[in-house]
Amino acid sequence: MRAIAVGALRGDPVLVELPKPEPRPGEVRVRVEYASLNPLDWQVVDGSAGGLAPAPPSFPFVVGVDYAGRVDMIGGGENRFRVGDAVFGRAGVTDMCGSYGEYLCVPQDSAITLVPRGLDPRAAAALPSAGMAAAQILEAVEPRGHDTLLVVGAAGGIGCCLTQLARARDVRVIAAVRGDERSRMGSLGAAATVDLTAGPSADALSHACPDGIDALADLASAAPDAFAAHAAAVRPGGIALSTRGAAAGARLPEGVRGVDFRLDPSPVLLDVLAAGAADGVLRVLVDAELPLEEAPQALERNRAGGARGKTVIVLHAPGRC
Repeated sequence: MRAIAVGALRGDPVLVELPKPEPRPGEVRVRVEYASLNPLDWQVVDGSAGGLAPAPPSFPFVVGVDYAGRVDMIGGGENRFRVGDAVFGRAGVTDMCGSYGEYLCVPQDSAITLVPRGLDPRAAAALPSAGMAAAQILEAVEPRGHDTLLVVGAAGGIGCCLTQLARARDVRVIAAVRGDERSRMGSLGAAATVDLTAGPSADALSHACPDGIDALADLASAAPDAFAAHAAAVRPGGIALSTRGAAAGARLPEGVRGVDFRLDPSPVLLDVLAAGAADGVLRVLVDAELPLEEAPQALERNRAGGARGKTVIVLHAPGRC
């Protein structure tokens, strides 16, 4: 099978040919139709994921965690899936094969579920990591109706989902982005959008929320100092959350609790999010669709920052065997 893999930690992802993986008892093999790109994909390869994910367990290591496709083989023992089922999910980083490969084996009791009627498989592939993270971040920062939530890195996959889910709870979202994204973020429910490239971020944030904010979800800052600068706007009693492991080493304002977020994937949560996406309550924004051969370049662009929406990688186009 074709796959994008690395041969060593911090190696360059390249297109390779590998044997099809064989499902073990309790696993399913999925013929992957679409995979989606997440920052975690290159962070694991670079060894920069910190405590968010372990280093690759072995090499060659196939990149990627999010996928959608069809079950094409069942491992031994009882299984809740059948050959031909349309499924989507999130593979574990410690699994033997990643989603940037034409076939993927995952435990049937992991974060995998059926694609509901009405949900496009491209959107399904883009949903797992971004959607589950957004839902769990919202629970972690505990905003109440009419609270103000600052989302740094709001234009990416997690940020777009988080903005919508927060707005559905009557939370006032301030979307901090790089570039002019006012129309895009406004359409997702952001009350205000701040361009962090237009000038000192402290001045921009002070103008957008002069009374301070109730919670911060920083999806972009890896350095504790950068995270702390955004957290300075949080009122005492609020929460400042980092998805990049920056909270532990940051000096936060008195009375502000720092949280380093870790995703806890769940098939039940996937079902809830998928139902919302199928019904149009949650829009999954796919901004780019690329062939597998272009995945290494897409990873490099994502590493440079400023991601918008989700990038989907096509592994088995319709009609292709």
